[in-house]
Amino acid sequence: MNPRFNLTQRAARISLAALAAALLMAGAAWHGLAADGQTTHAAMATVTTPITHAVAGGRDSYADVVSVAAPAVVTIRTEGKTRMSPTMFDGQDPDDLLRRFFGDQFGGGPRGERGPRALGSGVIVSTDGYILTNYHVVDGADDIKVELTDDRTLPAKVVGSDKASDLALLKVTAGDLHPIALGNSDAVKVGDVVLALGNPLGVGQTVTMGIISAKGRSTSVGDGSYEDFLQTDAPINHGNSGGALVNTKGELVGINSQILSNSDGNIGIGFAIPANMAKHVMDDLRTKGKVTRAQLGVTVQQVTSDMAQSLGLKQAGGAIVSSVSPGSAAERAGVQRGDVIEAFNGQPVHDFNTLRNRVAEAGPGSTADLTLLRDGSEKHLSVKLDEAHPEKSARRSDDEPAGADQTALGVSVSPLTPELASQLRAPKDAHGVVVEEVNPDGRAASAGIQSGDIIQEVNRQPVRSVDDLKAALKKSSDKPTLLLINRQGNDIFLTVRPSKG
Repeated sequence: MNPRFNLTQRAARISLAALAAALLMAGAAWHGLAADGQTTHAAMATVTTPITHAVAGGRDSYADVVSVAAPAVVTIRTEGKTRMSPTMFDGQDPDDLLRRFFGDQFGGGPRGERGPRALGSGVIVSTDGYILTNYHVVDGADDIKVELTDDRTLPAKVVGSDKASDLALLKVTAGDLHPIALGNSDAVKVGDVVLALGNPLGVGQTVTMGIISAKGRSTSVGDGSYEDFLQTDAPINHGNSGGALVNTKGELVGINSQILSNSDGNIGIGFAIPANMAKHVMDDLRTKGKVTRAQLGVTVQQVTSDMAQSLGLKQAGGAIVSSVSPGSAAERAGVQRGDVIEAFNGQPVHDFNTLRNRVAEAGPGSTADLTLLRDGSEKHLSVKLDEAHPEKSARRSDDEPAGADQTALGVSVSPLTPELASQLRAPKDAHGVVVEEVNPDGRAASAGIQSGDIIQEVNRQPVRSVDDLKAALKKSSDKPTLLLINRQGNDIFLTVRPSKG
């Protein structure tokens, strides 16, 4: 090793060490100065370095769905003296919360009229200009204008309308239209995410998001003939009526129609007509100009738990036949009063709505299979359906069984005379006993029995006298007693629970 080289190297190291110490002292002094100024190099670096992504993986958005669906949703403005539907809120009954409100005029007007102008929404469903909207949006309109998202305004004509489903089909003549894809509303499930598109309150096209809250809803608002609503909490307000309810694929699953509200604004309970029903109506209106439906010819009630127990059914559900129209498809097929319809063409019947809509859509002249329970045995009947007349396809009795029962039966009855039968509008061949008085604290009152009711059957056994009634009631076990009542010409079933509750 070269001693001279080692000496030189050592001198260099000493010089470097001295320089480093000087720099450290200078740095400490500079740092102290920087601290006094409340600014650090690290802080300056943080401020000047931009954050490119707060969360990795892109954005969480429905923008792509909206970009597909939005061009198909239009604003509809009408002019003409459109009469207000009796279901639209007009200060009539504050307890009647359900009303059709979309398409209302914003200003006041004579009572019973909506005024000369109305607002709603619609959905383009074909490239050649067909548009679906609500019946109540265009009902009585003399002039209809459709506003597209590309700022075009087009005149529209009504191809056909269907009050029973609250749907109407319009037609415009234009090119470069962007129709929406029709989804399968039967496949929609409670909890699915949906978007509502329309023009609420005239502010311009708006998109809101929610879920499917329920299916198969009936509000019995207005005509109420054919309702099978999808319920949603996607916010919808005045002007959304006739607009689109779409799934996350951008497919149309419903046409917005009604809300439930105690404030005349959205509270998260809205109703849309299922796309499958809308397609059926649209196809009929396009090809025939009207909608044809089938009818069975029965009056039915939903089977309650008390009825199910009385009839020996395993569970509530289905529709019990309370009357069969003479000469109807049901009578020809052998349907009888008291039959419980469990399935139609192999599909379960859960309630009145299900049966009514499935019968209607089967089509006049088609043959259907009815699965029903009669006296505890399952039967299959083949029925050739008739064409429905307004409000005649399969109607539900206005009177439903009421709540719980308490102590004694609590009625006084008398024989049915021809004079009483005429006064009570009973059929000529009616039999039974007439209810004169009802104890308000008794079991009969709790079951919904009223003065003037004619008790015709007890547990499916005919009643022709007061003695028959007493004997039939004595035979009743711990099950609820099933009564067939004729009330002002309509047959209905009521159940009376046993005296021990």
